[in-house]
Amino acid sequence: MPEVGIIVGSDSDLPKLKGCFQTLDDFGVLYDVKAYSAHRTPHLVAQWIKNMESDGVKVIIAAAGGAAHLPGVVASHTVLPVIGIPIETQVAGGLDSLLSIVQMPSGIPVATVATGKAGATNAALLAVSILATGNSDYQQKLRNYRHTMQKSIIEKNETLSKQGIYEYIKALEAKK
Repeated sequence: MPEVGIIVGSDSDLPKLKGCFQTLDDFGVLYDVKAYSAHRTPHLVAQWIKNMESDGVKVIIAAAGGAAHLPGVVASHTVLPVIGIPIETQVAGGLDSLLSIVQMPSGIPVATVATGKAGATNAALLAVSILATGNSDYQQKLRNYRHTMQKSIIEKNETLSKQGIYEYIKALEAKK
């Protein structure tokens, strides 16, 4: 049974959420994914939310671009935590999506993350954090994840100290 429901406004948004899917997979979190439009298929959005609730899902991640009404529509149909991912757009680089998702009326909250790859990954991490409130395994996995990040930064700084700034920059540029 999935613990997280993920809904996107269009299947073209799915590749932009790879970081979300990969992070949930890395943490061993089961999830269900659907591509339903808040405007074109609102009845399917509502039915999917009911199914997610009856299946025991604990968190919903909703991603949308442009008008980006989907996360708010989802939040209006459930009391489960909803995490909104604003999808970057060509019109305003995702600012339109971000503002649409973050400006929810009082009483219908949507936790909103950044646009881009960081937002997709952070949405998954926030979902795991919510699940971790009642699951010590997820708590430990989050601690391990952060420890690994810290270790990576320490190792990079050790390399920087050994190589010096110019060699380090040269190595960074060679990776591009």
